[in-house]
Amino acid sequence: MKKILAFAEQRDGILKGSSFEVISKASKIAKELNAELITAVIGDEVSNLLTAGEYGAELVHFYHHPQLNRYVPKAYRDSLLDLIRSEDVEIVLLPNTTQGRDLAARLAAHLNAALISDCTVLTVENGELIATRPIYSGKAFEVVKAKTAMQIYTLRPNVFPPEKVKWKISVATIPVEQPDFSIDVIEEIKSTGKLDVAEANIIVSGGRGLKEAANFHLIEELAEVLGGAVGASRAVVDAGWRPHGEQVGQTGKTVSPNIYIACGISGAIQHLDGMSSSKTIIAINKDKDAPIFNIADYGITGDLFEILPFLTSELKKSAATD
Repeated sequence: MKKILAFAEQRDGILKGSSFEVISKASKIAKELNAELITAVIGDEVSNLLTAGEYGAELVHFYHHPQLNRYVPKAYRDSLLDLIRSEDVEIVLLPNTTQGRDLAARLAAHLNAALISDCTVLTVENGELIATRPIYSGKAFEVVKAKTAMQIYTLRPNVFPPEKVKWKISVATIPVEQPDFSIDVIEEIKSTGKLDVAEANIIVSGGRGLKEAANFHLIEELAEVLGGAVGASRAVVDAGWRPHGEQVGQTGKTVSPNIYIACGISGAIQHLDGMSSSKTIIAINKDKDAPIFNIADYGITGDLFEILPFLTSELKKSAATD
């Protein structure tokens, strides 16, 4: 029987939302291919591990070590290689996150496997997987079929809605005896308490139109009211206004939220590449000819210093009356 491996990424001991998307999609594919699904988790203590069963995970291999709650490239790679080889896994699915992309490439190199990254559609046709992925900065999409027996796919977050099925889950805890720490992460610098733009359903992004870093409070306030994440263009990140973790675009993070609000962002092709698959795009810019309006579902031409406070105020009023 064909075997499929879903890698469930955890961060700080909690499985990420993109992991449930991968498990759910892998479960559907396994049914269509009459294959066995195996889920892999690597870490120390994962508080919501059993939740994976609600999205189709039946058998979970939990590779355990006190120092693996953070991503250790070679240790993670070796654990998955052992599982893939011992179980004769043919298909591996991972989230298209920073960690997932790095890990997928390492696995593909060692397994001589085809790697198809950033998939936005993954279907089964005549017993084979067919993937669709964006190319040319999102201007076009290509349909791809792997030719190798061993195949690895990364799935874009927020594109594959997870469906609850409530399987009975079985967890096999496997101690990692001697992890390879020749490459190790010694420090992670992140925005404490803030949503990750890669997985947020609502993102409010700011660009050079905000004029200076101090004005980003307008973005933060609107994002807070909406329960969304703060994003930024490369220009403001390069200027030191915002941390790189908030950067959306070709050299930042690729996002697919339900709502993306671009404020003072002209719409350079590198930025569009990272957010063009958003479900609904709202652009606010004083330049009516800004390229961002070409892909926006809704556009507001005007002064963002007047528009953003007004939007935030009206949303607060609406929330107060609910």
